[in-house]
Amino acid sequence: MKYLSTRGDATPRHFCEILLEGLAPDGGLYLPQAYPQVDAATLARWRKLSYAELAFQILSLYIDDIPAADLRTLVDRTYTAQVFGSAEITPLKPLEPGLYLQALSNGPTLAFKDMAMQLLGQLFEYQLARTGRELNILGATSGDTGSAAEYAMRGKRGVRVFMLSPEGRMSPFQQAQMFSLQDPNIHNLAIEGVFDDCQDIVKAVSNDLAFKQRHHIGTVNSINWARLLAQVVYYFFGYFRATQAEGEVVDFTVPSGNFGNICAGHVARMMGLPIGRLVAATNENDVLDEFFRTGHYRVRGSRETFETSSPSMDISKASNFERFVFDLVGRDAPRTAALFGTAVAREGGFRVSDDEFARIAGFGFASGKSVHADRLATIRDTWQRFGTMVDTHTADGLKVAREQRRDGVPMLVLETALPAKFAETIREAVGVEPPRPPALQGIESLPRRVQVLPADTERVKAYIRDHT
Repeated sequence: MKYLSTRGDATPRHFCEILLEGLAPDGGLYLPQAYPQVDAATLARWRKLSYAELAFQILSLYIDDIPAADLRTLVDRTYTAQVFGSAEITPLKPLEPGLYLQALSNGPTLAFKDMAMQLLGQLFEYQLARTGRELNILGATSGDTGSAAEYAMRGKRGVRVFMLSPEGRMSPFQQAQMFSLQDPNIHNLAIEGVFDDCQDIVKAVSNDLAFKQRHHIGTVNSINWARLLAQVVYYFFGYFRATQAEGEVVDFTVPSGNFGNICAGHVARMMGLPIGRLVAATNENDVLDEFFRTGHYRVRGSRETFETSSPSMDISKASNFERFVFDLVGRDAPRTAALFGTAVAREGGFRVSDDEFARIAGFGFASGKSVHADRLATIRDTWQRFGTMVDTHTADGLKVAREQRRDGVPMLVLETALPAKFAETIREAVGVEPPRPPALQGIESLPRRVQVLPADTERVKAYIRDHT
C-alpha cells in the first residue's frame, strides 16, 4: 500500500513514512493510491469479530510496513474495556425502531476523538522508538481534539505536544481538561482568535518545510491519515451491529465541522461497506451544508464564524474536505490544487461544475443544519422520551438524522461527546446537571498551565523553538 498527495506529489510513500506527517510536501493531504475493496465474503467473516480484531483486519489493509504481530499488539493494547468502558468499545444505543446512537465517547476524554487518538499514541511511540527519532506534535483544536491528543501523548517517550486552541471559545470543561495537565511534554497555546486562525497557523508551520524538518514537526489533527484511518473501523463495527446479513444498507448521520469524522465514513463506503447515505449535520457554521445543497464551498472569515453551543463544530474551513473533493473530481490532482491551493486562498472558496455537483449523490452525501433552539429541543425530547442525555453536537446530529431518515433503512447517529463537557447547555435544556466520571469531578478548579499568544505564526514558531 502506497500513498499519494491530493495535489499531485505522486512520490510513493509507505504508511510509516506519512505516520508522523501532516500535510504532504506540496500542501496536499495523503490518501492511498487506491482504496482496498472488501467483498461480501470478507464482510461475513468480519461480522463476529471483536472491535480490536476488526481494527487489526482493516488497518492491515493499509499498513504493510509494521510487522503484523507488532500491529496486533498495538491494537490490542488500545481497544480495551479498561480504556473505553465496555467490551463492545462502541456499542449501539437504540432510541426508536431503526434509529441508533453509536457510542463513541467512553474514552479518557469523553469524546469520539479518543477512538483514533489512543491508537495514534501507541503508533507514534512505537515508530519513534524503532527509528530513534523525536516528534513535536503541533495541533489545533476547537474543543475535543486537543484533550484527546494530550491524554494520548502525555508521558510518551520522544513526544512533545503543542496544542493551539481559540482563547475563550471552548467550554469550561474542555478548557479544564487541557489546561490542567501539568506534564512537561504538554504545551497549551491559547490563540487570540477563532479555531480557523489556529488551523491556519498549523498549516503555515507545516508548509515551512525547513522549520518542519529542523524541529521534527508532526500532527495529530484529522489531516493526519493515520487518525482518519482509525476512525474507519467504527463505521464497519456499527454496520455489523445494526444489520443481520451482508447486503443490507445503513445510513449514518455525522455531526461535522472539519469533515474528518464523516470523511472516514466516505473511505469505508469507498471500500465497499454498504452505506446508503452519509449525512453531514452542521451547526450555525454551515459551510458544509451550503456546499452539499449548492455546490458552493465558501470559507468564512473570523467575523463570520459564530460562537455556538456546539463549539467543536465552530469551523468555517473544513481541512479534511479536500480528500473528498479529490475523489469527487476523479482524483484530478491539478484540479484539486487549483481549488484548494488557489481558489480558496485567493477567492475564499469555489463552486464545483454542474457535472461535479451532480456526482455528489453518487457518493451518498446529504446534509442538514441545526441551531441552538433545535439542539435544546432535541436534548429535551431525547431526555424526556428515552431517558437518554446527549451532548450538544450529538443533538445536532439527531435533529438532522430525523429529517433525513428513510423508511426501512437503519440510521446510525455518531455520538460526539458526553454531555458533561457541555453542562451549561444541558442545564438550560433539561434543568439537570449532567453526570461526569468521578476522576473528572472538580476539574475546573485545578491549576492551569497555558500560554496566551496572538494569532501570529512567527510567535508560535518562536515558542516551539524555545521549548524544544
